[in-house]
Amino acid sequence: MEEIRNILEESLHIDFIQAIISNPKKRGGIMKIKVRPVIVKGELLFQCEMFENNQAFHKNYKREEAIFYLTEKIEEFKQMQLETKQKQYTVLVSKKGKVTIKQKKQSGCVKQVDLSHNRSKQYILKEGKRVPFLCDLGVMTQEGKVVKTRFDKFRQINRFLEFVEDILPQLDKEREITILDFGCGKSYLTFAMYYYLHELKQYDVRIIGLDLKKEVIQHCNELSEKYGYNKLKFLEGNIADYTGVNEVDMVVTLHACDTATDYALAKAVGWNAKVILSVPCCQHEANSQIKNEMLEPILKYGLIKERISALVTDALRAEYLEKEGYEAQILEFIDMEHTPKNILIRAIKTGKKGENSKKIADCEEQLNLSLTLKRLLDNKGEV
Repeated sequence: MEEIRNILEESLHIDFIQAIISNPKKRGGIMKIKVRPVIVKGELLFQCEMFENNQAFHKNYKREEAIFYLTEKIEEFKQMQLETKQKQYTVLVSKKGKVTIKQKKQSGCVKQVDLSHNRSKQYILKEGKRVPFLCDLGVMTQEGKVVKTRFDKFRQINRFLEFVEDILPQLDKEREITILDFGCGKSYLTFAMYYYLHELKQYDVRIIGLDLKKEVIQHCNELSEKYGYNKLKFLEGNIADYTGVNEVDMVVTLHACDTATDYALAKAVGWNAKVILSVPCCQHEANSQIKNEMLEPILKYGLIKERISALVTDALRAEYLEKEGYEAQILEFIDMEHTPKNILIRAIKTGKKGENSKKIADCEEQLNLSLTLKRLLDNKGEV
């Protein structure tokens, strides 16, 4: 890891902005590390924020300690994004330890760094900075203040953008990126994604939102035209029948009900999508099938059966995606107190297909399950 140590040696100084280490090689343990500079009693330190088991832990390191710690920890992860006031780095680490480094000079206005030790939560979309689509969607006032009753939505949008931020190394900035958003609804997150990628990160991005509600689609297209978002379009249609593209870079499906999620995931695989972000909803299919004699004392309680069915469905969806050459993770979207639908499946295309077919089949047999996504993938899109 000498190359990475050299980057840290060069970057950890007063002009350092931030680093994000993400995409762990193994499940469990620390999922992500964020690093920022802080001034404590006049001394420049580097605060590492470690995310593990839905909790965040902080520790401040002196420069040499931070270099040693981060050089060691990067071996457990697949990517690091690092910024100073002079340069931006993207570091990718393969499973075999091969390091690929991309760097470029900073251009345009460089962000200001808050060096205070204790600071309020830093959102990607800032409180107090007016964002036009958030105003029109009722999340912000015209002065940029977050509406109190809509703060949960503001947090949700920012949490989603953190997931998008993590997968940026998978998106080619040198060409147009195509993203499909199935079941976009009122499109809070669709607009946020376009704003973040196009306005803040300067990606050439084309996003297509798809939903069945005609009046919602019309309203979203009016807003898109109002903001001059020429490559953000909304269409009325069904996930299962959509054939408007042959290949995409990313597929997003948020709260698509029951098997609509499965059709979206199967479409994503068929289009060879590099990234899939899915927040499933209403897993009725497994709930109507699941049966196991040993678990009968548990499954007789309707609420418990419903929740077990949902968890099993999403776990199997992740396994099916791994069989198709993706690395899948199941992550917490937002806190349980705000919504019970808080699981996000993130899948990154690796091309390496999983080898757990027999174990998956045994699990399905034990639970009496035959799920739509498996049939779609096995039959190349046909149920």
